[in-house]
Amino acid sequence: MKIYLLGYGKTTKAIAKTFDISEIYDDRAIHGSIHSDNFPKNIESDSILVPTPAVPPHNKIVENFSGEIVSEYDLFYKNGFFPYTIWVSGTNGKTTLTEMITHLLSDRFAVSGGNIGIPLGELSRDASIWVLETSSFTLHYTKYAKPNLYVLLPITKDHIDWHGSFKDYEESKLKPIQNLSEGEIAIIPEKYSNIGSNGTIITYRDSSDLAQKFGLDSSKISFRGAFLLDALLSLSVTKVLFDSVNYDKIDKYKKAPHRQEFFSERGGKIWIDDSKATNVESVLALLENYENRDEIYLILGGVDKGGDWKPLFEKLELMNVEIFGIGNFRNEIEKFSNEFKIPFSNSETIEKAVSEIYKKEKKGFAILSPACASFDQFRSYVDRGEKFKRIVLSEKF
Repeated sequence: MKIYLLGYGKTTKAIAKTFDISEIYDDRAIHGSIHSDNFPKNIESDSILVPTPAVPPHNKIVENFSGEIVSEYDLFYKNGFFPYTIWVSGTNGKTTLTEMITHLLSDRFAVSGGNIGIPLGELSRDASIWVLETSSFTLHYTKYAKPNLYVLLPITKDHIDWHGSFKDYEESKLKPIQNLSEGEIAIIPEKYSNIGSNGTIITYRDSSDLAQKFGLDSSKISFRGAFLLDALLSLSVTKVLFDSVNYDKIDKYKKAPHRQEFFSERGGKIWIDDSKATNVESVLALLENYENRDEIYLILGGVDKGGDWKPLFEKLELMNVEIFGIGNFRNEIEKFSNEFKIPFSNSETIEKAVSEIYKKEKKGFAILSPACASFDQFRSYVDRGEKFKRIVLSEKF
């Protein structure tokens, strides 16, 4: 059996190292890869293709590959590398939830990986538990691997550009539920309670319902909003697995950067980096923390991911907000702003947006929460957030 790797990235490089594979194909001219134009025309019948998760299903090699296409998860699962695994998926909050679960299980030799930035090939084989942030891209290609415990956050529109439709995106997220065996568990939103599974299904409507079902006391948790749901789901996992609830430990979890991160008070503004908010629903979750009377300077824009923007502007219409548009989607954001009569500045770049916000006389919250991907102007949401903070804190202001 020959393994072909497509897409030169962390995932495929770790696979190549683990399985001693010398060739990685990529559509881009990247040092260390072989250009996709040189992909073999004739392949062995038992060959498999493992795409890096970013490679979409409409890629020409994926569409024309005559062997079997599997995910990174499948490859490690079928080769016996999986310990006990907890998969975390949903639309918003996956990284935070993955980190919280790993934090609570740190004394039980748990490590986190997957979409959180650590490929399976780099995870410790000595770990007792793998907590895997699992993207819809990975799930789309996964056929064999399945979790021992699946924790699913609410699913809303995202990555339509990659999947082609919300239906395909949603079905990818629901696939692990259907693949569970007896004794395996899924904690999922109530709207998916009718999905058939051989595993044990536990559903929740919201944070209050989840707390009630697991006998958790939300008043003992310092997190609020979307982070409260993450904390409650994390505690639900330890309650299910070990009949243990540690409120002190969950409160010691520190949020990762670029997630509703307050970092400065300069120029009469409270500056907040929420660069991780790459879709509309993330921004809506952020806005739940603010009153309609709060003065908000909101930086939006980048690469649109195909979501529905109308609910966001219906919310913003009720708030005291001014929008600063950046990136490729800024002109479309301007159209929405005009339709809903919200003040708008076509800033184009973060540096210009920050400069314009500094000039505003009123005090308020200055927030980067773009509702878009970052790849038009930045390497990643991390790069976008770091540059935002450097600009805000620079001496020129």
